[in-house]
Amino acid sequence: MSGPAQLGKYSVSEVLGKGAMGVVYKGFDPHIRRTVALKTIRKELIDDDQAAATLLARFRNEAQAAGRLSHPGIVSVYEWGEAGDLVFLAMEYVKGNSLREYFNRGAKFDGRNAVSIMAQLLDALHYAHEQGVWHRDIKPANIIIMNNGKLKIADFGIARIDSSNLTQAGVVMGTPGYMAPEQYGKDSVDWRADIFSAGVVLYQLLTGSRPFIGNTETLAYKICYEHPALPSEADPGRCTTQFDAVVVKALAKKPAERYQNAQEFRDAMLEAYAAPVSPAVSEDTIINEPIRSSAQQEPSQPSHVSSPSPAHPSGGSFPDPAKPAVKTIPPPGWDTEVLKQIEHQLSRIVGPVAKVMVRRGATGTTDIDKLYKALAGNLTNPEERSKFLAGRQALKGVPPREAIPTTLEDAATQQARTSTQTAPLTPEMINQATRRLTNYIGPIAKVISKKAAAQAVSHRHFCALLAEQITDPADRKRFLHDVGVE
Repeated sequence: MSGPAQLGKYSVSEVLGKGAMGVVYKGFDPHIRRTVALKTIRKELIDDDQAAATLLARFRNEAQAAGRLSHPGIVSVYEWGEAGDLVFLAMEYVKGNSLREYFNRGAKFDGRNAVSIMAQLLDALHYAHEQGVWHRDIKPANIIIMNNGKLKIADFGIARIDSSNLTQAGVVMGTPGYMAPEQYGKDSVDWRADIFSAGVVLYQLLTGSRPFIGNTETLAYKICYEHPALPSEADPGRCTTQFDAVVVKALAKKPAERYQNAQEFRDAMLEAYAAPVSPAVSEDTIINEPIRSSAQQEPSQPSHVSSPSPAHPSGGSFPDPAKPAVKTIPPPGWDTEVLKQIEHQLSRIVGPVAKVMVRRGATGTTDIDKLYKALAGNLTNPEERSKFLAGRQALKGVPPREAIPTTLEDAATQQARTSTQTAPLTPEMINQATRRLTNYIGPIAKVISKKAAAQAVSHRHFCALLAEQITDPADRKRFLHDVGVE
């Protein structure tokens, strides 16, 4: 075995896992005479002093976070220590495999096992939250199914303890695809981010696929602004409507609209299941051969929305120090510096996801005023929308602005007043427009159409309200053409 034979008081016997930032070893505590997992970080790979200090702080944070928790569903941390050039965590050694490994093998979980996994996960999360600790990186790679079918949560490397916060400005902490919308922006992050991430895991257990798919920037946009298909619609042959409402609430964009604690989430799921919950995953589903131990997780790394990162063996998304950042080519007809100014203005409101919003919007038009109007359509707060639109006047190197309505309500009213199609809405008109809108935004179109029909004063006004939900200008124009109002 290459590597140290000793780490502090622990003798090292074998390598359990390797990744970009560290190695996990199997060790033995001679005093208590127990096997442990020793997670290390490789400081020599970090050439930036500030980055090294942040990583070390987060490594120590994991010891403090998990060290204050004592629950059968959470991997225990015994000690934080240093040995030469290495820093290590001595952790509970658990025989089992990550939920990510099950998904990689194409395992399908029936309702009994899906509910058992989620009930155990939410029980452990509720305990952690009550102790003032929230994980902030719940994902299949950090959920371990032991050989006895019981579950443990691993890796509290980016956990928040009470009022402490190790997140740096401009850095998004977590794993794309499982992060809550507020983890991408400037909003404060609390325990309800774990509720969202757990909702993603439930969706994946029910359907076999994640609700949000794409590269890092696309994921950020979808999580913040798009609604996934309901589980029953994502895989009708496998999943009924039984858990649709539970998933929708868990994946609500606003924390206040989600379950307010893990126990509430657990209770709602069990009520929907309407059958006794199993305390463990069924024996015929468990992967018994050892692939990775529960502690085979590297310290979680920041996920930068600005560039995708390679996956590491335990399933996280980490920056690769050997690769330069990916540069995004601006859409045709646009000046890079102009788009950067717009991105900067929008990022003050929505955070790093502004980049993908601006690039998407600029793909469908070369008109700055239309771009501003399209981007403002994604801002639900009237004050923020007006502030962003006012930034158009501050752009450097562009022509004077045209008049842009400062609110969506103004735009809708203006369009309704100038409409020549004032005929009342009919069910046929509503159904036709709803079917076409579904092609752009998915099943949520039914809900949007119902609300728009109650507000609209004409067919044109109705279609304009629906078009506001389509973020891409080219798609929006195509939709309005298809429904016969443009």
